[in-house]
Amino acid sequence: MDVKIINQKWAILTEKIARDFDTETPDIKTILFLIGVQELGQGPKKFSKRQKEELMHIANCRLLSEMGFYELEGLDQDGWPHWKATKPIPAYTLLEQEFLLKQLIIHYFEEVTE
Repeated sequence: MDVKIINQKWAILTEKIARDFDTETPDIKTILFLIGVQELGQGPKKFSKRQKEELMHIANCRLLSEMGFYELEGLDQDGWPHWKATKPIPAYTLLEQEFLLKQLIIHYFEEVTE
């Protein structure tokens, strides 16, 4: 997808999330946290700092699974998903990583809201 289109869709998505949650425009980390909570499937609750980091990891794995980099192994006894790497992720620059994540996040929300 074209950079201009991704940036437009990103702006629309972040504005919608800000409205829906009555908050300021979220950054990528906040959106990854939201996706992690959604993927965990246990609803909103209080999470420790470590759990928040794990939720963002879950989101990254879920998003990158769309490109075949991760595969869901299953859930642990507490219902937390565990992923395994299936192929190495290329050494993207920070800008490339951010652009890729934005694309995957946009696709994720388009899928969820269909």
